[in-house]
Amino acid sequence: MMQNRRQFLGLLAALATSSLWPQTTQAAQTQPAVDDKNVSTGTPFSWSILVDTARQNAQQPYQPTSQPHQDILQQIDWAAHGQIQFHPEHALFANGPGQYPIEFFHPGKFFQTPVHMYRLDDHTSDQASDQASGQDYLAHEILFNRQYFDMPADSPAQKLGADTQFAGFRIQESRLIDSPDWRYNDWAAFLGASYFRAIGDEYQYGLSARGIAINVTVAGQNEEFPAFTKFYFSPAHDNTLIVYALLDGPSISGAYRFTLTRAKDVVIEISTELFLRRDVARFGIAPATSMYWFAEKDKPFQIDWRPEVHDSDGLALWTGNDEHLWRPLNNPTGIAVSAFSDHNPRGFGLMQRQRHFDNYLDSVHYERRPSLWIEPLQDWGSGAVQLVELHTSEEIYDNVVAMWVPAEPAKAGHHYSLHYRLTWAADAPVTHSLARCIATRIGRAGEAGNRPADSHKFEIEFEGDALQHLAANKQPQIILSTSQGKILNSSCEPVPGSMAGQHSKHWRVFFDLGKLPTDQPAELRLKLSDGQSDLTETWLYQFAPPTLNQTAAG
Repeated sequence: MMQNRRQFLGLLAALATSSLWPQTTQAAQTQPAVDDKNVSTGTPFSWSILVDTARQNAQQPYQPTSQPHQDILQQIDWAAHGQIQFHPEHALFANGPGQYPIEFFHPGKFFQTPVHMYRLDDHTSDQASDQASGQDYLAHEILFNRQYFDMPADSPAQKLGADTQFAGFRIQESRLIDSPDWRYNDWAAFLGASYFRAIGDEYQYGLSARGIAINVTVAGQNEEFPAFTKFYFSPAHDNTLIVYALLDGPSISGAYRFTLTRAKDVVIEISTELFLRRDVARFGIAPATSMYWFAEKDKPFQIDWRPEVHDSDGLALWTGNDEHLWRPLNNPTGIAVSAFSDHNPRGFGLMQRQRHFDNYLDSVHYERRPSLWIEPLQDWGSGAVQLVELHTSEEIYDNVVAMWVPAEPAKAGHHYSLHYRLTWAADAPVTHSLARCIATRIGRAGEAGNRPADSHKFEIEFEGDALQHLAANKQPQIILSTSQGKILNSSCEPVPGSMAGQHSKHWRVFFDLGKLPTDQPAELRLKLSDGQSDLTETWLYQFAPPTLNQTAAG
């Protein structure tokens, strides 16, 4: 699950930065675009054909494939890969139809899975009927051509032959806007195994999604990384683009349909048919993967000059029984797995709630990283949202994953039909009247001269209109519990300076947690009520004292 995400995001950023694009050469101007030449003879394609292919693959032993010239690819490291740039003039759909050109990633040391790309022709102009019907298209494979890329004369990639395949793709901004921006800015990218990313309304990449997660942190088993091996592209209609994909891996084969919509944010609706080759111990549906190093609640002294470093700071859940939960993320010493049992969840996601530059002070702008909200568009039955947190001592690795794991064991031969929506934006597309948790702070309990090392003070802040509607001078009711240890000295007050007359929508709760009687973390739960109904979402936290959890200490 650990992935060098800072270098990967740096690669995406470099490829999308206009100052790093070379001036178009004469060779680039004369080389044909991918939708004019260099495509194969068309073969029939439909959604039903793709599903049947995945089903048949799952009935056969897994056959891994690799790029040719492995010795050359090993030489194309991060630095060399970043110098290989696709010429925007050669993008698929650069001259239409549709408004979103598609550019392709070159393979390299860290992206060696061959990915075949296809252009779909003779499609219906009605995308709705396209999604539902079995109408055939003609799929023309886009053949790899080294001249699509600009690279230094001494790049190892110059040695690759015509039998090379692409590594992934990215979707550019609209070519219909009276601006060259589409050549230099992209809004979604698929690169590496089944990973993909999109920008949100803050116009930055951050956390990633995956097609599927197989055996994440299962004892005695290696995690599998199934890969998208084929992509099929139909031109965009209005602001929506449909991409089909074939997934393959040792334990699974699957067909995917991505309906990507570019508005202020990015919405990706996914339909998938999955077929298991063999049993899977932890079958993670709609996984989101992110990075959490430290925040204000757990930064050790002098570990880093910045106040906080993370792509996401919490897991939000909207349960099947209409409860809204907020779980701040941790960076444990080892591996921590939390399961939030549910039936037909309404949604969940990894969020970035801290949205001020002063929270990070970093020019890479963590405050602009998108949140990712996952919304089932069908009943998912019983299972759990599982949160896996791994230790990291640097920001370069993804170390957090959230996913839905069905209660029913995932056995060889099982077939899953799934339909869900991903929204990449600053916040979840969910409205409710509850006040939200906006801060979690932890320190030593007690008073000056008497601060026991094994007791801790918590300060939790909530903000929202529901708190402002309290009667004047009325205190919210604190509903607080722990799985172990004693809670002492709980109190609640408006945050100083937040009063508007006799009312405030910004409140904070204090409480002390005494020494834990076991070496297991304490599971804490808190919300505020007016005595009849909830005023806030429910704050959940897994707390391990510093002796158990030297967060971010390396």
